[in-house]
Amino acid sequence: MAMNYFHQVLCRSSVWERASATRIIPWALNGLDLGDQALEVGPGYGANISTLRARVPELTGLEIDPALVARLRTRRSDLRVIEGDGTAMPLPDKEFSSVVCFTMLHHVPSPAQQDDLFAEAFRVLRPGGVFAGSDGLDRLAFRLMHIGDTCVPVPPATLTDRLTRTGFADVEIDTGATMFRFRARRP
Repeated sequence: MAMNYFHQVLCRSSVWERASATRIIPWALNGLDLGDQALEVGPGYGANISTLRARVPELTGLEIDPALVARLRTRRSDLRVIEGDGTAMPLPDKEFSSVVCFTMLHHVPSPAQQDDLFAEAFRVLRPGGVFAGSDGLDRLAFRLMHIGDTCVPVPPATLTDRLTRTGFADVEIDTGATMFRFRARRP
């Protein structure tokens, strides 16, 4: 996963953390109960952690970038941080009541690997657990911000079928002006 310099600066800024806390997470998780133990796939610089910690007693972050893992471990004692790939999670089956990811799916290098991430989210969820999050819509501004990044947008129109094939039920996809949200349950 590659991120250009602009993207790195934005994702570790207080502006992004505020946008996450006031717009992204409230919209993506509106009306959802995350249960007692959530996994955030791809916490990156940690912009979502404070907001998620207010919603769930135990939060684990799974991050692929070793430098970001070290940064999170140093700065966030309220987060259990695991270094690993979302497409092959080094976690036991059925450990979490919820799995969430925000504005990171497009950084997964291929649709097949995105599907692997969905399958892993399903595997680590308990029965009845929720998989939810958001990602950006494939627009010109989105593409420009990602020049030099790994950027494989997820078409919202295909996501219901992809999640259903994985085994998820009660799939809901909603599209906003610049992003979409998704939610699904493990039966």
